[in-house]
Amino acid sequence: MTKELEKILPLVQKPARYTGGEYRAVVKDKSQVDFRVAFCFPDSYEIGMSNLGMRILYGVMNGLPEVWCERVFAPWGDMEEQMRAHHIPLYGLESGDPIGTFDLIAFSVGYEMAYSNILNMLDLAGVPVRRADRNGSHPLVIAGGTCCYNPEPLSDFVDVFSLGEGEDVTVEMLQVCRRAKAEGWSREELLRVLAKVPGLYVPSLVDVTYNADGTIRAMTPADGVTLPVLKRIVSDLNTSYYPTQTIVPSTEIVHDRVMLEVFRGCIRGCRFCQAGYAYRPVRAKDPELLVQQGIAACKDSGYQEMTLSSLSTSDYRPLEALCDGLLDYCAPRDISLSLPSLRADNFSMGLMQRLQAGRKSGLTFAPEAGTQRLRDAINKNVTEEDLKQSCRTAFSGGWSSVKLYFMLGLPTETDEDVLGIADLAKKVLAWGREYGPHQRGGVRVTVSTACFVPKPHTAFQWEAQVDMDEYMRRVTLLRENMRERNITYNWHDPDTSFLEAVFSRGDRRLGAVIWEAWKNGAKFDAWSEYFDLQRWLDAFAACGLDPHFYANRERGREEIFPWEVTSTGVSRAFLAREREQAYRAVITPDCRKQCSGCGANQFCPGGVCDA
Repeated sequence: MTKELEKILPLVQKPARYTGGEYRAVVKDKSQVDFRVAFCFPDSYEIGMSNLGMRILYGVMNGLPEVWCERVFAPWGDMEEQMRAHHIPLYGLESGDPIGTFDLIAFSVGYEMAYSNILNMLDLAGVPVRRADRNGSHPLVIAGGTCCYNPEPLSDFVDVFSLGEGEDVTVEMLQVCRRAKAEGWSREELLRVLAKVPGLYVPSLVDVTYNADGTIRAMTPADGVTLPVLKRIVSDLNTSYYPTQTIVPSTEIVHDRVMLEVFRGCIRGCRFCQAGYAYRPVRAKDPELLVQQGIAACKDSGYQEMTLSSLSTSDYRPLEALCDGLLDYCAPRDISLSLPSLRADNFSMGLMQRLQAGRKSGLTFAPEAGTQRLRDAINKNVTEEDLKQSCRTAFSGGWSSVKLYFMLGLPTETDEDVLGIADLAKKVLAWGREYGPHQRGGVRVTVSTACFVPKPHTAFQWEAQVDMDEYMRRVTLLRENMRERNITYNWHDPDTSFLEAVFSRGDRRLGAVIWEAWKNGAKFDAWSEYFDLQRWLDAFAACGLDPHFYANRERGREEIFPWEVTSTGVSRAFLAREREQAYRAVITPDCRKQCSGCGANQFCPGGVCDA
């Protein structure tokens, strides 16, 4: 730690965010490595250290003897102010060295509202923010994560995008970069070779032209570059890296626990869910291996809580056997086991009894819509009877609180659907009082709504987002019809959802807007303390662009999308069929019941999905 850093840490809140030195952090001898990576998470330490994907890739990269990967998080405003005042550049937590001297700066980007932090972190590192201003003396800037399925809004700032799951492609990319460094390639030579690595997208090698109405005319790749770039996946999770020995933070983080990933992908096909399409096909881990890894992770870290992680944990076939194996170790040691992402159609008494063996907490279900017609339209495949049976199981088993998640503004939604949320919440409260009589009066139901954001590579990628006034009208309608003492209603801020819709489906012209907003102070836009919608609206006006063009406009059926430079493996024709099914409120069976022909089976051995 430098003397300047020692001076400023007493002046900021939570200085442990910036000191490093945690148990299991990887420190290497600089003389024994030839390539250094700054692995950046564009949010606070507490958020970034809670990200399992970041822990996995940190371990994968540091598993390469010649590579040293260090963590970097966005400094909070008070720390940034002190760093700028004392001319302290952004540094890696493991070494304290300025990341502007590293070979590679890699960002993990899972949320559009973190875009301004990417620019801010590059500037704090002393690295030119725009890729056009960088040369061979600067680190290569790459980005991966869910947001990179539409890389175009960030294409002014990022040299290379990594699509899909990073365990394999990251190693391949580092091999190319190390060779380029050893042989003295130019930056242009390196980018052209990286563009040939499956799963990597290089925006500087693609030219975009526009029609008079602002839509895209064509996206033309340079010679030798193939579009779209297909995502990468890990075929066998049983042999992939899992961090049983991982960093234990020195300060409290959001998810301060062991996170055990049981499978990737989702069988369900909810039409609004980008992750459900992007992570296809389903690949599960062996339950015996999961028990071994979970126990090893608890022993090494000392954590007293374990969470099973996936898009829909209760769809894991051997879930009850897995819980039995874990609870044999956890229960005697007072280690709690939690299962988020439970579905209302398969929450069983057996599963409930296993959860009771540890500490009990509230249960969460996501019906998403208030009426059966709308649940069918979005292909949620959950009925009111499913929810009733799950609540009956939970309340009779001793749970006293249930959280319900919904979206407002879904395609085809009417006021009847909105009022259906209130009706369903009241029914859940009544079921709690009926099936949990010993808790009469103590049953709590919490309803949360978020504004629907149409996402790329989903069946609703063509849809318009409802404007914010209409969203708030629906919030008011719901709130006024759900005034029950034991029901709490929370709703998500519509302003950030509006910008999320803009950037999730935006094109590369938005780079100018991000630049303008950042120059005028935009950062930590996911946090209410910093977010300022007017700053962003002013940036759009300064750049001559209309945000409503991106968020609130229904796309033409044949319109070229900015994100079509990438592919999840799910075909556009399939998504169009799913959209048509939505407007007829016709469900598509889950992958275990019937293959829907989405196209993701191209990743499966023999073209057969093992859902």
